Amino acid sequence: MQNIDINSLTPAMKQYFGFKQQYSEAILLFRMGDFYETFYDDAKICAQVLGISLTSRNKNSDNPVPLAGLPYHALDSYLPRLIKAGYKVAVCEQVEDPATAKGVVKRDVVRLITPGTLTEDNLLGGAAENYLAAICFDSQGKGAKGSDKVGIAWVDLSTGQFYAQVTNIRYLIDELVRISPSECLITEDKEDLPSDFGQQLEDVIGTVVSTRPGWSFDKKQGYQELSRIFQAGSLEGFGFAEPDSSIAAAGVIVEYLKETQKIALDHISSLRKINRDHFLQLDQTTLRSLEIERTIRDGSTSGSLLGSLNHALTAMGSRKLRHWICYPLNNLEEIQRRQGAVAELVGFDNTRDQLRAILKNVTDIERISTRISTGRTVPRDLLGLAQALRQLPDIRQQLKDCCSELLVELSGQCDDFDSLAGMIENSISPDAGLSIRDGNIICPGYNEQVDHLRGVCRDGQSWLANYQKKLIEETGLPNLKVGYNKVFGYYVELSRIYSEKVPAYFVRKQTLKNAERYITDELKQYETEALTAEQRCKELEERLFQEIRREVASHTLRLQQVAETVAEIDVLSTFAYLARSRNYCRPEVHEGHDLEIKEGRHPVLDVQLGGKFVPNDVALGGRFGDVGIITGPNMSGKSTYIRQTALLVLLAHTGSYIPARSGQVGLTDRIFTRVGASDELSRGQSTFMVEMVETANIINNATDRSIVILDEVGRGTSTYDGLSLAWAITEHISSTIKCRTLFATHYHEITELSELYDNVKNYNVAVREWKDDVVFLHKILKGRTDKSYGIHVARLAGLPKEIISRSNEILQELESNFSKEAHRPELAGKLGKKDSVGQMALFNNHPPDPLLEKLKQVDLDNLTPLQAINLLHEIKTDLENR
Repeated sequence: MQNIDINSLTPAMKQYFGFKQQYSEAILLFRMGDFYETFYDDAKICAQVLGISLTSRNKNSDNPVPLAGLPYHALDSYLPRLIKAGYKVAVCEQVEDPATAKGVVKRDVVRLITPGTLTEDNLLGGAAENYLAAICFDSQGKGAKGSDKVGIAWVDLSTGQFYAQVTNIRYLIDELVRISPSECLITEDKEDLPSDFGQQLEDVIGTVVSTRPGWSFDKKQGYQELSRIFQAGSLEGFGFAEPDSSIAAAGVIVEYLKETQKIALDHISSLRKINRDHFLQLDQTTLRSLEIERTIRDGSTSGSLLGSLNHALTAMGSRKLRHWICYPLNNLEEIQRRQGAVAELVGFDNTRDQLRAILKNVTDIERISTRISTGRTVPRDLLGLAQALRQLPDIRQQLKDCCSELLVELSGQCDDFDSLAGMIENSISPDAGLSIRDGNIICPGYNEQVDHLRGVCRDGQSWLANYQKKLIEETGLPNLKVGYNKVFGYYVELSRIYSEKVPAYFVRKQTLKNAERYITDELKQYETEALTAEQRCKELEERLFQEIRREVASHTLRLQQVAETVAEIDVLSTFAYLARSRNYCRPEVHEGHDLEIKEGRHPVLDVQLGGKFVPNDVALGGRFGDVGIITGPNMSGKSTYIRQTALLVLLAHTGSYIPARSGQVGLTDRIFTRVGASDELSRGQSTFMVEMVETANIINNATDRSIVILDEVGRGTSTYDGLSLAWAITEHISSTIKCRTLFATHYHEITELSELYDNVKNYNVAVREWKDDVVFLHKILKGRTDKSYGIHVARLAGLPKEIISRSNEILQELESNFSKEAHRPELAGKLGKKDSVGQMALFNNHPPDPLLEKLKQVDLDNLTPLQAINLLHEIKTDLENR
């Protein structure tokens, strides 16, 4: 922003600069009449992002002021674009009536909108959480220097869900990827943070980073603040006996919300302690490689595991499904509770179908109740809430015959909200608009004064006609008229010839050429009422609406609880729907190590291929975790098979059925993947370095209860370096870690490990060769293969025929000219001569040597000593003459 002489500015612009100084990191929307105005750099940003006109003030001066404005009533349509572009927005409103203001109108910033503090539907995706996170390292402030502990807290302001956990610093990024916050709060004291930590958050997590003063990350201060918020003597009831770094992070979130939102946070009523040991762990690499939330190709939900499974019928259910998939259980009893509920809904088709039909009519109770509690609601929110609450008795009725433990529990939690729904239906008009400023909010019959004012607005002409008739009867003056104009208001008009007959209660108001106009007390009273009726009606309706809103807000905690219940019912019914419609089976999850799946199918590709997907078995486990080495052609399905296995294990731990004929899944603590090629050039890491870092993470953290998926480890370096690493890594997993592992590779030599270790098994992907073509059968068989068919795949990809032909020639030479002495293929022999087209000869294809031909013809069995000596003399002479 250019240098400004503040003293030369108008009072309004001085006011603007005062607020801009307070909110320098945000775009300031400054309310002026019917517009929000932006100036200077903010105006340039808004013009570019929103596509609105950029104009200027003081155009004729040397320093014109860039200006861009947007209508106040269109704010909701513009805000999402600014937030999605990564900007914060401070909304500065007029807080007094300009008509009665003395001097400059009083203004104040009523809200700072940031990516992590959204509550409105038009700013949010209904099926996704919107988390604001805070991170506090134990080494911050008074913590133990060098501690490897870090506290994380995260809240979804739109739902009130609030979580906190302490974890090891090496798991921090993994946890943040799983949380996927829209905004992260970290200390502004860089010495308390790992190097380039803020940049790493933006690059890896894709989150907006906001800094807070270092002193605000105080454990005791956070503990006291949270105790006040929850009106509790301590946080022990929430699982936090003592202040820790997660409590410090949660305290920072609360202070940030109070500062930016300027509202009560009554809907945030609890803090849930998360223990990572209660869930199957998925690190950032696994979440990406298995495409659990988004595809690798374009980052879309469509084509991901979540996209394939999300047949939830409510927004609450969609968010709960995402949570269950990203946080699979590892507690056998809890898994079986969910499975029992799904099994019952699978078995009762009518119950499940009726239940899902009812759920279609349930709106987002969770987010509506938050908007009601925070005062950001509109009339239709209340109507939507009433509609949802009316479905609860029907949901309970559908579940009344269920006997699985979880469904019985959830049915009992479907509280009766009939009285609250009735109050809303009796008070809020079904024709209410989106804004309380539009009026027509309150139902007819709910409030007498509203009905009267509406009558005044609606029946003005008929009242005037009746009043005129009444005056004619009282005065006996048939030419009397009652009228209205915008300048003089309401009046009674009489011709001058009747001036002597005018009643005493007529008060002269205006003299015309041939007539006089009068006013009466009754007409004056009506005028006062009629001219302000519409505005007074809207104001009264708004007051009544706020009273109704406060009454509904008093039920926020109960509404949140029933929203959680409905969300779980929705996900369980979704699991049952998928199991029934896609022919899934109930896996037996057990305490052992065995993993055995019959005719398993990939949960995404099975749907996309429309029943053409080839199912496969998997058998890993036993006392010593099996390592399955899978060889076979490119494009044959090796990578699909190993990913499929990991996804089926994950699904089993959510309580879902799985796409298979049968399955037994031993409890798993973590799923690790090393799949695909990627680099992080911005961090100085090559593809191979990333590959080795991810592999090291697996080796250092996997246990005998982990599932490990490896795809082409070692391919990023030279053949023998890569083969040596792949061999040693596989050997270490099979002999030391002993966890269930699938390794897809083109290093056929590794299959020899099965001769050294009993828990190493070889598998291959079946193919059939027909003439010059290869048919991929996509079927996993026992045993090894020694062919990869890479040239065939290259032909399918569209490489020119001459390259394919030449590749086959080279392949034959490589396979036939393998030098045992040098232990490598002899690619060129004595290079240096060029062929007839000027290309360096790749292979040593010289004409036959006469001397060699002579030696070939010697009959060694009948050669005398003298003949041998003579032959050697001839050879020596011949060589000397060359």
